[in-house]
Parts: sequence; C-alpha cells; structure tokens
Amino acid sequence: MTIAPYRDVLRIPQVRHALIFGIILRTPMAASLIALTLHVVTHLGQSYGKAGIASMALTLALAVSNPWRGRLVDRQGLRRTFVPSLVVLPLVWSVAPFLSYWPLVAAVVVAGLFQVPIWGVLRQMILHAVPEQQRRSALSLDSVATEISFMIGPAIGVVAASALDTRYVLLVLMWLGVLGAAAMWWMDPTIVSDAPAQDSTQSSSTLAPARSWFSGAAVAVLAMTAATTVILSGTDVSVVALLRAVGEETGVAVAMAVWAFGSLVGGLLYGMWHRSVPAHVLLVALALATLPVALTSSTLVSSLALLLAGFFCAPTLTATTEELSRIVPERSRGEALGWHGSAITGGSALGAPVAGFAIDHAGAPAGFVAVSVAGLLVAGAALVVLQARRRSRSVASARASRPPARVG
Repeated sequence: MTIAPYRDVLRIPQVRHALIFGIILRTPMAASLIALTLHVVTHLGQSYGKAGIASMALTLALAVSNPWRGRLVDRQGLRRTFVPSLVVLPLVWSVAPFLSYWPLVAAVVVAGLFQVPIWGVLRQMILHAVPEQQRRSALSLDSVATEISFMIGPAIGVVAASALDTRYVLLVLMWLGVLGAAAMWWMDPTIVSDAPAQDSTQSSSTLAPARSWFSGAAVAVLAMTAATTVILSGTDVSVVALLRAVGEETGVAVAMAVWAFGSLVGGLLYGMWHRSVPAHVLLVALALATLPVALTSSTLVSSLALLLAGFFCAPTLTATTEELSRIVPERSRGEALGWHGSAITGGSALGAPVAGFAIDHAGAPAGFVAVSVAGLLVAGAALVVLQARRRSRSVASARASRPPARVG
C-alpha cells in the first residue's frame, strides 16, 4: 500500500481541476447551510423549527434538481445547462438574504431548482479523465476533498454568521458558489467522450435510451447510497443526544471532529488499496462499526468508537460511485450521478428523523441501532439484487458462447 496511486492520478490535469473546483464550490455550499439556519433564527427572529423548514425546502429542491439538471448535462452539454443557472442564481441570491421569512423560503426553492449539478459534473470530470483501474483512487481523493469542505465549511459559516450581518454572509457565500460555477462554465471541461455519429433514426439517441441505465442493479446501488447517508445523519443526531444525556454536550464537537478524521483517513487508505471492495460489504462494515457507539457513555469512549466507524464513511460512498459508474453507460452518467446526489441528500434528510424517532421512544443508544439496522437491511436486499444480476449475465454469456445447433 503506497501513495503511488494518488501520485499517478494527480498528474492528470482534469483530476486536479476537479478537486480544486470541488473545494471551491462545496465549501461555500456547506457554509451556507448553517449560515441560512443562523440567518433565519438571528436576523429574522424565527424559531429553529422554521429554520429547519427553510433548510428542508432547499434540500428537497436540490433532490429534484440533481437528476433533472444532470440529465440536461447529458443531453445538452455543460455550457448550455449552466446558462439558465448563471442567469437565475445571481438574481435570486442578490435579493434572497434581504427578504422576510416566507419569500426567503420561496427564493431558496427557486435557487435549489436552478442549482448547477456540481456533484455529478465534478465526478464526471474525474471518471472521464482516468482509466477504470484508477477510478477508486481518484474518487477517494474526491471524497477526501469533500470531507475537508464539509469540515471547514460549517465552521466558516458559524464564525462568519456569528460575527457579521447574516444577510451579507449569505450574499457572499452564495456569490462565491455562483462565481465558481461561472469559472467552470468558462473552462468547459470534457466530461464525456465524443460520440460516434448517429444515423437519422437515432437523432435522439441520447434521449430515447436515457432511462435504460435505470436497472435493478442501479437502484440497488442508489439504495445503498441513501442507506449510507441515513447512517451518517442518524449518527449525527444520536451523538448529540447521547452526550447530552450524560451531561457532556461540550464533547460533541470533539466527537464529530474525530469521526470526520476517521472518515478522511479511511478514504485515503481505501484509495491506496490494491482492489475495489463491493459497496454492500462496506455498508455492512459501516453499520456494524456504528453499533458499538450505542454502548458508550463518555466523550472519550464515544470518540474512539466513532473513529472506527469513520473509517468506513468515505470508502462506502466512494464504492457506490464506483459501482454506479460501471453499471451506467457514459452517455447517461450525468443523470445517474444526479440521482446519486439525490440519494445522498434524501438519505441525509431521512436519517435524522429515523434516529430521532428511535431516541424519543427508547433513548439515545436506540438512534445508532435504528440507522445501523436500516443499513444492514438495505445491504442484504442489494446483495440479493446484484447476485441475481450476475447470475442472469452469466446465463446470457453462456448462451452466447454456445455453438449453434446443427440442422439436419
């Protein structure tokens, strides 16, 4: 296990560009989510519940937008897809921070629907630039860069929104995202190979079969993606509840930082590993590693348990992206990766209430158990679907290789 795989992929200019763009675009996004919450609570004087409604509205809009705009990238190309966003987003975010609560929620929904498909495009850049044997290392680097963005971003959002006028904090953060998207539009990276010319009967070739990738195997991978983030967001809530229950609320930040560090290290190690690990295996490992956190009762022990669980966070998400990229043809990756982003978003939105329900009825440890069991069930179901796919492909291959029967 060496750093050679990373050295090799970092020599590829488009991979370097994708990683840099990833940090530039994702960090303000991560910061803006917490800044939006603090803006609603402090500047608008609303409750945390209403702040949650605003965040949920943005989350749902993004969940709709990701596959829709990802498909537009497949059909129209990056530049044509980005143009409406680069017109609408500057207008919306120049006004939204200065609106009252309900108009702000409406503006947030519009912005979410026109958000540039960052997650899918960045991964398309990487997948197009590297050969298949280097995908795991390249995607692991992207996961690590994402982890860094979501470690730094919320901290920036909290500090800025606490020290400055939240209206201008939101304005600057959202405009940074717009400027990053404009830079990507100007650069226009290659994200798909030049397709061979199509005949007249296939003038809509990339449109008609666009849904052909949506197989049982693809659904299984998307379900595992959602289950992964159910575990992650459910663990977030459960850690807070657990440490509050033992009177160690101040330890929450420490425990979360250790957990994120474990994920970062796990992502780096996975990228250096000599072969891929199936996503369902990593999902099972993540679920089983999360269960012991339920048995802890102090910041120190919880942090150690979370360190172990963290090792499987980034690798599991990397593995789902890797598997989806193998299943889906290149011409449909934009839409597929958009659905992957929606699965991440949807799982994140679902995990907190699942854990919260368990915590309310059975105590803080039940939150970890609930999301871990959900992950195990999804991994088991996905394994059944993927094995059925392998069997059907083996049968089809055997039939294709069988010599034709003689006549007479």
